[in-house]
Amino acid sequence: MDEQPGVSDQYRTSSPWPVIVVLGFVCSELGLLFNVFPVAVGGLLLLVAAVAGIVQESGYADRPWNLLVGLGGVLVLLGGVLTVTQLAAVTPDALVTIVREPNGIVARGVAVVVAGLVALVAGAGGRYVESEPY
Repeated sequence: MDEQPGVSDQYRTSSPWPVIVVLGFVCSELGLLFNVFPVAVGGLLLLVAAVAGIVQESGYADRPWNLLVGLGGVLVLLGGVLTVTQLAAVTPDALVTIVREPNGIVARGVAVVVAGLVALVAGAGGRYVESEPY
């Protein structure tokens, strides 16, 4: 009689990425909803890093860095559009006015832009540092 029926070494173990994706999604949404800058940025970074990790683990990409750069670029683009659409005009005076009297939507757009920039830098740094395939 076998002590662990149905368990074999040939089966893959479960992946931790889905839980991390959900955690990143929840943190980013709560941070953006309640306008908590560090939670929004951290949640978005966790979300895009987990998506890049899932794609790499499933075999669709050799390394996660290119996708991380791409997702960071998407975040910068979306956050920039969200921020610019809330400005009356894209002039230095309008930017100074927004800095002095912040709009909630602009703050959320800036959080998305910052998360995208950090993801871009992390992805570019990862590509630069990792020279040997693992």
